[in-house]
Amino acid sequence: MVQLLGFNKKNNTNRILTNNQTKMNLEKILAISGKPGLYVLKVQTRSGFVAESLADGKKITVNLKSNVSLLSEISIYTYEGEKPLAEIMANIAAKENNGPAISHKEDNATLLSYFREVLSDFDEERVYPSDVKKILNWYNMLHAKGLVVDTKPEETEEVAATTDEVVEEKPKKEKKVKE
Repeated sequence: MVQLLGFNKKNNTNRILTNNQTKMNLEKILAISGKPGLYVLKVQTRSGFVAESLADGKKITVNLKSNVSLLSEISIYTYEGEKPLAEIMANIAAKENNGPAISHKEDNATLLSYFREVLSDFDEERVYPSDVKKILNWYNMLHAKGLVVDTKPEETEEVAATTDEVVEEKPKKEKKVKE
């Protein structure tokens, strides 16, 4: 069973996508425009944040004007709507038995044929070969860093049980008004 854990900031709930036996957390993985590779969000600062490169481990500071994308927020166009990148990467992991995908340096016809096997209903007019290259490159980077991990079925049930729990809100304390 592939498990992809992510945090939905809009409604503060955890979402779990299941399919095969892989676990990836794309919550803090970043793509920074103008910088090669992927980065992990480390610390937020007053003027931006600090990120660490997955490739070489070097830390960089990124200001708020930079164009930054969280991988957990990226979706791919399909004919029925959009699919989250995490789900597509889970499909790649399932297809490759948690191994590396084909190289992003293959010719466009090979890449699109491979991607069609992973996501059969992607919108071929709005998803370009360069997008497929990025996705495969990112997947292989995450795989090389050990972020595509096998999980046991027992762990899956445990995680699913914790997300069903309801967190009770504490009653608000009333402010005392001095008279």
